[in-house]
Amino acid sequence: MKKYLVPVIMLAIFETIAVVLWLTLDNPFYLFNFSYIGIAIALGVFLIIRQYKNARRVTQLLVGLYMLVYLGLICRENMQIEGFWYYLFTGVFEAATIHYAVAKIIGPLIFGRGWCGYACWTAMVLDFLPYKTPKTPRKKIGWIRYITFAASLVFVSALFLAHVGHIERIMFWAFIIGNLIYYAVGIILAFAFKDNRAFCKYICPVTVFLKPMSYFSILRIKCNKSKCISCGKCKRICPMEVDVTDNSRKRENGTECILCFECVKNCPKKAL
Repeated sequence: MKKYLVPVIMLAIFETIAVVLWLTLDNPFYLFNFSYIGIAIALGVFLIIRQYKNARRVTQLLVGLYMLVYLGLICRENMQIEGFWYYLFTGVFEAATIHYAVAKIIGPLIFGRGWCGYACWTAMVLDFLPYKTPKTPRKKIGWIRYITFAASLVFVSALFLAHVGHIERIMFWAFIIGNLIYYAVGIILAFAFKDNRAFCKYICPVTVFLKPMSYFSILRIKCNKSKCISCGKCKRICPMEVDVTDNSRKRENGTECILCFECVKNCPKKAL
C-alpha cells in the first residue's frame, strides 16, 4: 500500500487547504473548490500508479475545464495572471489571489510544476496537438516570458491608475480574449517548433512564479544510479527536456519538470 501514499498525501494537503479556507473565510465554496481539485489530482496520481494510459489527461480535463468553464466563464472570475494582479491591487484575498498562492507560489514548494502537468487549461488544449515530445532543439528565447509577465502587470496597473470604471467587466473580457490569444499563440508555436509545450517554455508569464519556487520542490523525479544504463530515453521522451538522471537541484531544465511521469513509464530499467 506504500505506493498509494502520494495520492493520499496530495488529497490530504488539498483537504486541509479546503477546510482552513472554509473556516477562515466563512465561505463553503472553498470547501467544495479545493476538495474537488484535491480529489481530481489524487485520482490522476492513483491512475498513474495503476498504469492507466491517460491518467494525467483525466485530471487535466477535470481540473482544467472546471477552472476554465465554471470559474472563468460561468462565475466570471479572471483566473489568469491579470486576475491575480486585480485582486492583489484591491487587497482582496480570494478567487485568483488564493488560486495563485496555492497553485503557483506556495504550492510549487511541494509539487513543483505539477500545475502545468495536471491543471493548466492552456496546456490542456495544447497537449492534444501531435508534438508530445519536442522534434527540434530548445530555443534560447525564454526571456519572452518576462515581457508577457510585465505586460500583464502594466495592463492592470494602467486600469487602476486611469481610474477606469467597470474594471470587473474588463477583467472578465480580458480573461476570454487572453485565453483566445494564448491558445492561438500556443498552437502556432507548437506547429512552428514541433513542440506542444513551446508556449510553456517561452511565453507563459506564470512560469515567472513557478520556476524559482519549483527549484525547492519536495516531490521530484529521482534516478536510481545503480539501475540507470544512460540510454537517454527519459530525456528524449520528456516534453520539457528535463535531465532526470541528474538528482541535483541544478539539473538541466530542472525547474520545468511537470511530473507527467512519461520518463518513469518509459524507463527500460525502472530506474526512475
